[in-house]
Amino acid sequence: MNIEISRQHLNLSSAIAEGDIRVLLMVLVHVTGDEKWLEPPYKPKRDVRLIPDPDAGVPKEIQDEIRAAVLSLFANGAPKPVITDPGDELMLRMMRATLGEHVAPEYAPLMREEMGFVPRDARWRAQPSGEKLAQQQVLIVGAGVCAIALGVTLGRLGIPYTIVEKQDEIGGTWYVNRYPGCGVDTPNHSYSFSFGARNPWTRYFAQRQELLDYLLNVVREHDIRRHVRLSTELVASRWDEGKRRWISTLRTANGEETLESTVLVSAIGQLNDPLPARFKGDEDFKGLKVHSALWSDDIKLDGKHVAVIGTGATAMQLVPSIADRVASVTVYQRTAQWARPVKGYSDPITEGAQWLLAHLPFYVQWYRFNMFWRYGDGLLPFLRKDPAWPHPDRAVNKGNDRHRQELADFILSELKDRPDLIEKCMPTYPPYGKRILLDNNWFKTLTRPNVELATDRIDHFAADGIVTADGTSRQHDVIVISTGFKVSEMAARLDLTGRDGKNLKQVWEHDNPTAYLGLTVPDFPNLFLMLGPNSGPAHGGSVIFQSECQSRYISACLVEMIENDIAAIDVHPAAHDAYIREVDAEHEQLIWTHPGMTTYYRNSRGRVFSAMPWRFVDYWKMTHDPDFAQYRTTKSRQET
Repeated sequence: MNIEISRQHLNLSSAIAEGDIRVLLMVLVHVTGDEKWLEPPYKPKRDVRLIPDPDAGVPKEIQDEIRAAVLSLFANGAPKPVITDPGDELMLRMMRATLGEHVAPEYAPLMREEMGFVPRDARWRAQPSGEKLAQQQVLIVGAGVCAIALGVTLGRLGIPYTIVEKQDEIGGTWYVNRYPGCGVDTPNHSYSFSFGARNPWTRYFAQRQELLDYLLNVVREHDIRRHVRLSTELVASRWDEGKRRWISTLRTANGEETLESTVLVSAIGQLNDPLPARFKGDEDFKGLKVHSALWSDDIKLDGKHVAVIGTGATAMQLVPSIADRVASVTVYQRTAQWARPVKGYSDPITEGAQWLLAHLPFYVQWYRFNMFWRYGDGLLPFLRKDPAWPHPDRAVNKGNDRHRQELADFILSELKDRPDLIEKCMPTYPPYGKRILLDNNWFKTLTRPNVELATDRIDHFAADGIVTADGTSRQHDVIVISTGFKVSEMAARLDLTGRDGKNLKQVWEHDNPTAYLGLTVPDFPNLFLMLGPNSGPAHGGSVIFQSECQSRYISACLVEMIENDIAAIDVHPAAHDAYIREVDAEHEQLIWTHPGMTTYYRNSRGRVFSAMPWRFVDYWKMTHDPDFAQYRTTKSRQET
């Protein structure tokens, strides 16, 4: 790094003036090795906001001392750091200091890996020959976040892989979803890969195009595109016990073809197949009807009368983004939603902060840690049921009830002049019982004169609009369906047939998908499911973190198999069943099994099949190093 060249673009002093004090302190520790920066009077105050105050609660004179120390160190270039990898003990002290709170020791090895101080990838004990590696072939279905993560990992190991994607471009959900306002609801410095070049994010919560551009940059950086076959759809795949391979049928522009692979990976995740809402008379509507996940760029809304069915994350992004340019928008709500206010949600990242993230050593790692932590495991204790709590109808414990009051007060303050909306918008279930939503001026938008919130049940569609159960008829030019996805299907919709003719759809009947660690299913050898059952982040976090945990696990399995001439593995039914019992027992203690609500996390029998019950640090440990004692193994043919 040549700081002198970079300073031509922005004065170093002014950049440091915009830096986050808690992060600058960690830079000082790395570069100087002096641990005084972890002690008073420098220690930051605790700040639990998603976007914390960069002053960190430190007195002005101490801030000035910290900034001056950083400026002095880097004024003449980048000095060699005294500490690169802090080790577990110092790492723990540094995390506790920067957050101003207690951090459990088990997070130290996780964050050393997540921040790149130690490698995450599985490694060969002895590099296999090119001939041996050439015998392997991993087929990955889907070209979104999970496929990119796994592709990078396999590429580093030299394991051949092919990604098939039915769309005409890479990007998964960020390519397909393009409705107005589409963006991430996780801070993008944690909704990003731990590896690769750092992205110059323009804001804290990026919009869809910026996220897609980032993913495509990662694809270019790691030379993934040459492994991808676009406009290619997996029609079906079956396990051939004799060949010990998956035989997949692919639909391409030139017709169907067959591809054999030693390993099959579903990287389609959970939210991939739109759930169409069915209403009486919906074929009678003469205007435009579209599911939000099937949006096209040629849809024009200006001056239109628009209906939006649903009040989930999509609607909360869509409605505020179109309200000022449509003639009217009517939101049809089935269930009121809790939404967290986030100060700075739409704020740009300042030029000085951008410079520090790009150029100051160790700054981006610790900045990313702060964002990771704030949307990580901290919320989970507030989602655990307290059997002694006397008001289970409104909250699951005392802390959860405090959050309820804070969120209720926020709704009251936003809608103080609209008592009619307060009654409609105040949820009756405990906060965070459904997916965590972030307020994007949602409640303020509902108060606009051209916006209406309808809570009566939809009775039927008419030629010119929608009629609700109370007899009210509203005219619409466009109806947007934002009712979610067929979550329970997951990989079952790929038509996968394992050992002894078992089809995954039959195994997962009654909308009840299960998988060991969310990754593997008995009698489906060498099949891995990324973001499979009970591995979806629900209390915070990022699917990118999950994808990296699962990529590590899959690649570690393949390393073990190749080095030990194992042709196939599938999880023992007993291991699978024991794990599912643990998952269900844990979920019985958590908010998503609360009886007072419905959520896409649960199936018709009330079982939570989508959300993960574990802390992220627990899942990271579970998926770090595979235990082959939990698997049935089949040796390669030459060994039998």
